[in-house]
Order: sequence, then C-alpha cells, then structure tokens
Amino acid sequence: MDNVCEDEVFSNLFSTHSKTVYNYIYYKFGNEEKAYDAVQEAFIKLWENCAKVIPEKAKSYVYTVANNLYLNVIKAEKVRLKYAKPTYEISHESPEFLLEEKEYQAKLDAALNRLPESQRATFLLNRIDGKKYAEIAEMEGVSVKAIEKRMHLALKSLREEIHGI
Repeated sequence: MDNVCEDEVFSNLFSTHSKTVYNYIYYKFGNEEKAYDAVQEAFIKLWENCAKVIPEKAKSYVYTVANNLYLNVIKAEKVRLKYAKPTYEISHESPEFLLEEKEYQAKLDAALNRLPESQRATFLLNRIDGKKYAEIAEMEGVSVKAIEKRMHLALKSLREEIHGI
C-alpha cells in the first residue's frame, strides 16, 4: 500500500496538486507571496503528518490546511484582491478599441472585487482554471448545490454591473 511518507508518493502529490492549491489560495488572498507560502506550509504539514494521512485523503488534507491558513490570515487583516493587468503585445487594433478593452477590464476587475470572496473564488476557479463544480465543492468542503448557487449569484451580480458578460 502506498504511503504519503514515501518520497515518490509525496513528490507525486505535490506535483499533481500544488498549482491548483496555489490558484485556489491566490484567488482568495489576491497575493502571490501569501498563496505560495500557504501552499508550502500546507505541504510541510502534510509531510509532518504523512503517517496519519492516507494518500486518498492527502488532496483534501492539503486544501483544508491551506484554507485554514487563509482563514487565520484573513482574521488578522482584510485583504482586497488585486489582479495583474494583462500586458498587451504590439497590436494592430485601433487605439479606441484598446482603450475600450482597458476600460472593460477595469470594470470587470472592480466588479470581481465587489463579489463576496466565496463567489469570486468559485467564479475564478471555474472560468479561469476550468474546474468543475464538483472539484470546487470538494476544495471548499461544501455541496455542489452550494457551488451552483455561488456561481449563479456571481454571474447575476456581474451581469448587473457589466452589460455584455
């Protein structure tokens, strides 16, 4: 039977899940450094408790630890999500088009910032990372119905604020 304490098993868990855990926490923190730290700390805790965690439960263990780290930090400070602006390559688009696109991106960022954290994280995990509702529900420790409702409310809010989404 595989054991999380085996280097190969642990390494495989890290390579398989660390990027998704990072994205999940980044969408909540809005800070690359804090997300990176949370992922590292979560996998350190997994290693420290490797004898207690079976491989089938390691994924949810890491998400739970990372999420708890997030909740501890959020209690200490209120964090607003900041998004990296896309860098534009040399474009043959008109300056008017580029200006409209930039204004639209600013409106979208502002609308996303106004969403409750749970709706924003659900929306970004689904639309940016392509995660299915069941995967997001497992990460969040809630039902698929709860994720469906969060997504519905997020889309409704975004549609009200920005026409054309």
